[in-house]
Amino acid sequence: MTKQERISKLLEEHNLDGLIIQQVSNFAWATDGAASYINTATTNGVGTLLVTGEAKHLITDNIESPRFEKEERLKESGWEFHTHRWDQPSGALEKLTKGMKLGSDGSYPGAVDLSGELALLRSYLDAAEQDRFRRLSARCAGAMDKAIRAVKPGMNEFQIAALLSGATQSGGVLPIVILIATDERIYNFRHPLPTNKKMDKYAMLVLCGRMDGLVCSLTRLVHFGPLPDELNEKAEAVSYVDAAMIAATRPGKSVNEVFRAGKAAYAQRGFADEWQLHHQGGPAGYDPREFVATDSVDVPIRSGQVYAWNPSITGCKSEDTILVAEDGNEILSAIAGWPAKSIEIGDQVIERPEILVID
Repeated sequence: MTKQERISKLLEEHNLDGLIIQQVSNFAWATDGAASYINTATTNGVGTLLVTGEAKHLITDNIESPRFEKEERLKESGWEFHTHRWDQPSGALEKLTKGMKLGSDGSYPGAVDLSGELALLRSYLDAAEQDRFRRLSARCAGAMDKAIRAVKPGMNEFQIAALLSGATQSGGVLPIVILIATDERIYNFRHPLPTNKKMDKYAMLVLCGRMDGLVCSLTRLVHFGPLPDELNEKAEAVSYVDAAMIAATRPGKSVNEVFRAGKAAYAQRGFADEWQLHHQGGPAGYDPREFVATDSVDVPIRSGQVYAWNPSITGCKSEDTILVAEDGNEILSAIAGWPAKSIEIGDQVIERPEILVID
């Protein structure tokens, strides 16, 4: 089923005539990977899409139109362009939607907000998207491996972030999230923006990389010198939690069942309350998480979805991006040659990365 067919079905379910798309993630999904952002931190991009049962419209200005046509090839893909001069209002969307009942992917006057439904739709990836995710994840894994093995004591967190950013962009991937913490900051903050703090022995590197609209997430940790016993215990425990969540992420299960499996695994390893200190992840796609798992998210897991779970115990974390397939889960962001632990969960054996220890 094409994206337009899926949107048409959504419109029929809500008795609507057209869908307005402005968010960067939805724009990329609807156009099979086109980039509508200039500022990488923005939510809404520089193009607006209108999709009806019969037509696909793109409204943008004369700055952006040439790139959408020549590089993103949206005219070739059947999008009808409505271009206005950058210093003048368009008016095209109002004319095209006159008399229509509309849905939108956010706040728009008179439209039904379908952002939640679209987030779920985005998580159902077709075969081409799954292949794109494999290529993206391999590049993110390679960038992480290259960067983290170049980390040295005495570097500050900005320098470590530069290593990771450079390796990621050199591979053709845009790093949209880079979190770096060293030593005590790993224990103090779940979302550590890099600072001037110099590393002594221990570093955590977190990457969310975007390519062709899709986003892969992974975390790795490196420690110089022997691991303290307490840290080793926590690292083994968080790997077990992650393995339990990955093992539970199977077709026929629901998202909240995976969440509960994670909570149970935390308790089994003696860290029952740690899940309360940070979200545990959820389905990935055109955002790092299309939505976050909780006890109340009773959404079925389907083959072809991608998930990124990220359990953490104060001082360590485990995170990879996985593809759910009928015959098992594929860890897309695995790093070849990285030290790993095989964890048995029922009849499954899940490989989880260990902390890289450098003597």
